Amino acid sequence: MSNSNMPVLAVRDLKKHFPVKKGLLRRTVGQVYAVDGISFSIGAGETLGLVGESGCGKTTAGRAVLRLTEPTSGTIEVNGTDITHLPKAELRPYRRQMQIIFQDPFSSLNPRMVAGDIVGEPLLVHGVSSKSERAEQVAALFARVGLRPAQMANYPHQFSGGQRQRIGIARALALGPKLIVGDEPVSALDVSIQAQVINLLQDLQRERQLSYLFISHNLAVVEHISHHIAVMYLGRIVEYADTRSIFTRAQHPYTEALLSAVPVPDPAIKRQKRVLQGDVPSPVKPPPGCHFHTRCPYAVARCKVEAPPLREIAPGHHVSCHLR
Repeated sequence: MSNSNMPVLAVRDLKKHFPVKKGLLRRTVGQVYAVDGISFSIGAGETLGLVGESGCGKTTAGRAVLRLTEPTSGTIEVNGTDITHLPKAELRPYRRQMQIIFQDPFSSLNPRMVAGDIVGEPLLVHGVSSKSERAEQVAALFARVGLRPAQMANYPHQFSGGQRQRIGIARALALGPKLIVGDEPVSALDVSIQAQVINLLQDLQRERQLSYLFISHNLAVVEHISHHIAVMYLGRIVEYADTRSIFTRAQHPYTEALLSAVPVPDPAIKRQKRVLQGDVPSPVKPPPGCHFHTRCPYAVARCKVEAPPLREIAPGHHVSCHLR
């Protein structure tokens, strides 16, 4: 699924299983199959939207890609270098190329540090610039994300939610990364502020050729920023295509259900609401076969026993469904 000659990020068959421990002896009694074998790649200057309900494993996937959580198996390549098993010291230069913007702009900022120090901290940790250069760089970053350099002396509680997320974006940009993972970066913000932050992210992408892995549960948000979309359900990618194909020719029943919940501004498009029955099954005990069969209106006997592979059904359009 490569989008360019050399993708900035290529993930192959990534898995992350967490042990479930019980009793006094903390015996492992099972596994949480948070991410269960996903593959995707992101080219330079491209955005991949990773979409799914709460608990589908998308945040774990984003953290595993950055090795904030160690993956169970699979490979992660950054600019053609396999970083999956690099020790911490050797991973350090790649850390500069990959940054994250967190979901909650309040808890991700240290309340005891002033905003200027928060944004300058990555420069300090990586020993990139002297103190005077750092102050200049931080002031420039503040101006670039729409904050006044005078606000560098303020503490996080003195900013609004949208401004705090701008500080988070400035911090992510400080080291000049090539890849930014946005873990639901706008879901905690008001709708009017969401649009401003997404526009800022798009402008920065054009200026700096940034690649984004944009994680969200909201397809409407992802539509505006993503070039490609991967739909995730219970640890697996069930559909992967360019954004237009997902919105006009969705093939997986789960993608159809997610789309039917998105309000459509075009009166020519008629859509019936598809309400999914039941809740997402537990990732500790996912259903056999296709993980979605317990909630799928079209499921047949084969779906309950055989997991459908992610197949290419049209150029660049991959779907994991026996009926397609």
